[in-house]
Amino acid sequence: MKQTLIALASLIAMTAMAQNPQMNMKAEELKITQEWDKVFAQSTKVDHEKVTFVNMYGITLVADLYKPKGVDGPFAALAVSGPFGAVKEQSSGLYAQTMAEKGFLTIAFDPSFTGESGGQPRRVASPDINTEDFMAAVDYLATRSDVDTDKIGIIGICGWGGIALNAAAIDTRIKATAAITMYDMTRVAGNGYYDSGNSEEVRHAMHEEVSKQRIAEYKRVLAMGQATDDNAEGAYKRAGGVVDPLPEGAPKFVKDYHAYYKTPRGYHARSGNSNDGWNATGQMAYLNARFLHYTNEIRSAVLVMHGEEAHSRYFGEDAFKNMMNGNPVPDNKELLIVPGATHCDLYDGGDKHFIPWEKLADFFEINLK
Repeated sequence: MKQTLIALASLIAMTAMAQNPQMNMKAEELKITQEWDKVFAQSTKVDHEKVTFVNMYGITLVADLYKPKGVDGPFAALAVSGPFGAVKEQSSGLYAQTMAEKGFLTIAFDPSFTGESGGQPRRVASPDINTEDFMAAVDYLATRSDVDTDKIGIIGICGWGGIALNAAAIDTRIKATAAITMYDMTRVAGNGYYDSGNSEEVRHAMHEEVSKQRIAEYKRVLAMGQATDDNAEGAYKRAGGVVDPLPEGAPKFVKDYHAYYKTPRGYHARSGNSNDGWNATGQMAYLNARFLHYTNEIRSAVLVMHGEEAHSRYFGEDAFKNMMNGNPVPDNKELLIVPGATHCDLYDGGDKHFIPWEKLADFFEINLK
């Protein structure tokens, strides 16, 4: 009985901490840039500031907050993140600023281990920590006096679209979710593109490679101490940045990534995708995890938006099909295919302004009543 009571007390304490991470966790001391350094122009219609909040793993996240200028709350609020390997100064910031122009209070945050947010080592990812990042963003928004706690939604772009659906399947405080040009990172990590590597043999070879790499990296880290942004290149092998220069005969989607991340259109110095990418072992947990298992139990509203010409379209269509399979509340779910748009066109609109901003605003206005 005593052990049961101790376990129960521990669970209650952990639950309280999860609901209010700031209560028991001290924010990390981080270097935060205050000047405007986004890849998009600053809007005169919204107020902007940097904010921080702590997730339940004790990692301090840094976000850009956008708020309609001259308007009093409480506001419906949105948390935005993605693409996977990008930073808040890129696509997610554009989405957050634009939605603030349309009347929402928004934050675009850097995930754990990424950009200006905390966490060591850098450039790693975790299915559970990344999902928690979204829920910690909801914690932050829900405790602001200028936010209506019952009117909080999230937007996930690219790999963070799948993470957003995973968070929505857990966190009922999330009343509406938009998954934009989404990847299911667990599926592509474990199966390869178009499930071309979905075999025990292929996965075993991949597991062998990253397992050996971990030993080499561990030895280097022991020799040099904690790896930080300043010395990570010497401790960890990096992989996964957008290829540059483009190889001859590169697939169109690789050219699309290059046109965004490696040109002034989307390049940012803190973006892994714009530079040397992820730690080679940094996404190891994604190889065995699987998102979307319980998304068919999401009762809140969901919009899955994908480009007609996107190489990743199958992720969005399959995710939507899985979500609708026996869903108890199907009428507030929608799949929107944007004619002519590629994957990266929905990062910033591309050259033809492909992002249907009014549709996105209407979706949240209707479902965050």
